[in-house]
Amino acid sequence: MPEPLLEAVGLTRRFGALAANEDVSLTLLSGECHAVIGPNGAGKSTLVAMLAGEQRPDSGRVLLAGEDVTVLGPARRARRGIARSFQITQLCRGLTVRENVMLAVQAAEGRSFRFFRPVRSDASLTAAADSALADAGLSSRAETPAARLSHGEQRQLELALALAQRPRVLLLDEPAAGLGAAETPALTRRLASLKGRVAMLLVEHDMDTVFALADRITVLAGGRVIASGTPQAIRADRAVREAYLGEVVDA
Repeated sequence: MPEPLLEAVGLTRRFGALAANEDVSLTLLSGECHAVIGPNGAGKSTLVAMLAGEQRPDSGRVLLAGEDVTVLGPARRARRGIARSFQITQLCRGLTVRENVMLAVQAAEGRSFRFFRPVRSDASLTAAADSALADAGLSSRAETPAARLSHGEQRQLELALALAQRPRVLLLDEPAAGLGAAETPALTRRLASLKGRVAMLLVEHDMDTVFALADRITVLAGGRVIASGTPQAIRADRAVREAYLGEVVDA
């Protein structure tokens, strides 16, 4: 097996007496999509927060391309190539779609923000923003104020903000949350188009999306890994099928 691009090694995170994650290990290979599933409260978002550098584990390590980044915060990990999306969309609603992404490009490049001069005059920022918008399927909405986007389009814009950082690793925390029946398949196709170009760790409740995208799946319950393997292996796991995929397995 090739060397992992991102690796969680024995991550444990406690909040008082509650162990949100207990000795969680997984790997993400270059170009693959590794999904993390489990019931509410299983520790999925805490795991993403530790991988992104937003929370420090009580024990364990996070490795990026073999480098120990456990003590690095989100900004330094972002500069090394880790980007993430959130369950709740975070946008500058008074700016246009393109301006939102241009600010993300500025941040990724370490430039100071220039709110009081037209950032759209910077050709390099515009080109980078338009590339991210194309990947997210929002080119036609570039001049639209972010406040006027539908919920599904807001999720697309958040994806563009993450892609604007030109990441090696994309952490996706429930990207389909709140999407309608028509919007979820469209997002799934969009993420599928990114496979092979960026490694994705996907936390998602929509099982159709998970099985359409994932090369491997890790199942969390009570903060622990209870199963990990290919989608076929996870489908065949009796405990997983009964508890998390809603299937009744005959004895």
